[in-house]
Amino acid sequence: MSPRYRNGTNQAGTVIAVVADVMALILGLWILMYLLNANPGNNLVQFVHDAAAWLAGWSRDLFTFDEAWARVVAGYGLAAVVYLFIGHAIANRIQRH
Repeated sequence: MSPRYRNGTNQAGTVIAVVADVMALILGLWILMYLLNANPGNNLVQFVHDAAAWLAGWSRDLFTFDEAWARVVAGYGLAAVVYLFIGHAIANRIQRH
């Protein structure tokens, strides 16, 4: 996280940036678990998958690549990038005011 969020001058901007980071982390973790063939019967894997599926509901299966791994990386990765971009843009905007 950028040092400007840690200086404590604006807690709302910090909270928004952290929430965006956590959302992107969950999506990135699911992509990694999918690519490494994590055990779908494991409770942690199920939790991360359910959370990522909810977060990426709007972008999941947006792309129609032939390979399943490419659809997962593109769909969930797009959601992660959008959450990071929008979350940090809002946090920067709040930080300036």
